[in-house]
Amino acid sequence: MSKKVLEPLKSSLSGELTVPGDKSISHRAVIFGSLAEGTTEITHFLDGEDCMRTIDAFRAMGVEIEKDNQKIVVHGQGISSLAEPEQPINLGNSGTTARLLLGVLSGLPHHFVVYGDESLSRRPMDRVSIPLRKMGAEIDGRENGRLLPLAVRGGSLQNIAYETPVKSAQVKSAVLLAGLLAEGTTTVTEKTTTRDHTETMLRGFGGEITKQGDVISITGRQSLKAAKVEVPGDISSAAFFLAAGTLVPGSKLILKKVGLNPTRTGMLDVLTDMGARLDIINQRTVGGEAIGDILVEYSSLKGTTIEGEIIPRLIDELPIVALLASRAEGETIIRDAEELRYKETDRIAAVVDTLASLGADISATEDGMVINGGSSLRGAVVDSYGDHRIGMMIAIASLIASGQVVLTNHSCIGISYPDFFADLQKISTNLS
Repeated sequence: MSKKVLEPLKSSLSGELTVPGDKSISHRAVIFGSLAEGTTEITHFLDGEDCMRTIDAFRAMGVEIEKDNQKIVVHGQGISSLAEPEQPINLGNSGTTARLLLGVLSGLPHHFVVYGDESLSRRPMDRVSIPLRKMGAEIDGRENGRLLPLAVRGGSLQNIAYETPVKSAQVKSAVLLAGLLAEGTTTVTEKTTTRDHTETMLRGFGGEITKQGDVISITGRQSLKAAKVEVPGDISSAAFFLAAGTLVPGSKLILKKVGLNPTRTGMLDVLTDMGARLDIINQRTVGGEAIGDILVEYSSLKGTTIEGEIIPRLIDELPIVALLASRAEGETIIRDAEELRYKETDRIAAVVDTLASLGADISATEDGMVINGGSSLRGAVVDSYGDHRIGMMIAIASLIASGQVVLTNHSCIGISYPDFFADLQKISTNLS
């Protein structure tokens, strides 16, 4: 098992960082590039394990995809060119690949088998297999198609009007991708708006999609055209350095070219509400996505309540928010976040167990957690649970702990941020 020894920080943090490309957008750029006709160029692609699973999946279906570090070239030949793979497709740990890919496979007249690692094999897939079956796809697997491995026989999909029962952009996107390949007009209704990268990128590839109120409509059998995609920095990755800059006394950081899509900026709203000193500069729009540079400085924080419609806008950032809350003045309550229990691990349980081991006053609830702030964190031996976001949260916590933190199973951080520790070292003079 991989192990990393993390010493307390003896100085402030300062400097500039460009965080990796957005994971959600990187996945979708490969998907749409593979469905489109022509050559799609993707720059600042996230060179992480999860996004490589998406590339490998479409390569298995005959798509020629070139990779040169963070530049990807997809030679798309249209939806009809996608072929039946010779072997089952390994999705690794990538839930985004799994759920979005199922939407695509359901519309193709072939047979597919998909599987993942131990963690992904525990995550629920029926939230996408149920609507896809209603559209006409044949999907079966463990527990009647709830768990991987899954077998899919697709093709001849019919349109559907679907109301998402969970606050999940992955479910929405899977149905919309299937709708793109189906007959007629498919609609998805979501009571709470989730990240809209699928809708934005579809338009960038020449597709038509509309939204009226909370209803999104897509007409099937559209042809997509290749595009150039510049992937913004991932705000979910930037969140860890936003927290570090806020928590470490004397720190001042600038995070460059971060994605500021309004459906993803809940972290910034929560930080502001807690009293953090931050500013957005050089804001502009690239490829339909808002980006900008974020300036953050050490701040004294106060507790807050996080609930309702903001939750989907920062669902992946809640572990690091819990760390911030442990150092804030007063109580922080996180509600309506039951979706955290269905991530790479049960993130509610993992966050509570980890931060409690480090000295935080934190307890779990059914759909969130309660954190009493002002705790002094101590050293401990803690595990990432194989979850990249838990691993990075622990690394940031170690900066302000009173003793040595030993992080076991740290290699999972490469899933979304391969150069995380190198970047952390760049902004500190005493990290080794």
